[in-house]
Amino acid sequence: MKILVPVDGSDISTRALKHALALSKAFAKPCRIVVVAVDDALFPGVERKIGAKAAREHHAANFARMFAPAKKAVERSKADAAFVEIVDDVASGILKTAGKEKSDLIVMGSRGNGSIKGTLLGSVSMKVLAGSKVPVTIVH
Repeated sequence: MKILVPVDGSDISTRALKHALALSKAFAKPCRIVVVAVDDALFPGVERKIGAKAAREHHAANFARMFAPAKKAVERSKADAAFVEIVDDVASGILKTAGKEKSDLIVMGSRGNGSIKGTLLGSVSMKVLAGSKVPVTIVH
């Protein structure tokens, strides 16, 4: 079984990863965990303005921030995990990665580091729920 876990560095996404890691251990054969971080593409023209190198550095810094708590949790659990970096719209990047990786389940936080806090389910969670071809577990 393969479990896809989108992370953004938030406490909720780390909780979702820990839930997926615990779920994996409950199976007779441990699951493969695919941890994905999706960084929004820069606005059109920004990369031209700042340069390709600066754009790569921008995305690299964001991925490092998003993966930091996840890498600690995976190291502690000694799980079989892969880390995937995607530059795309967040919801569509998650869905594309789920398809490409042939994931059997998506486990994600109810909301992350987006600009609107306090909603029950974030817009990314709603889009993934609506567009996923595999089961989605939402962790609060």
